[in-house]
Amino acid sequence: MELDPTEMTPVINRIKRARGQLDGVLRMLEEGRECEDVVTQLAAVSKALDRAGFAIVATGLQQCLSSGDGLDGMDVKKMEKLFLSLA
Repeated sequence: MELDPTEMTPVINRIKRARGQLDGVLRMLEEGRECEDVVTQLAAVSKALDRAGFAIVATGLQQCLSSGDGLDGMDVKKMEKLFLSLA
């Protein structure tokens, strides 16, 4: 299933923000910042990426359901596997 790029704009923006946060984490490590601060920012990056992944899976499910074809057993298993890969 291909995702509609126009529906992915919020996800793309979230991933770009996460990329910026990750760059910040690298800078913090290079500067020798406090462990707690680095881990806090790294957790924020991880959470942002997880949310982006969940949004992609949710959009994929929504597209399958609205296409009129519904979901067959294989699509459900595929989407379930994608969802669980984020857990």
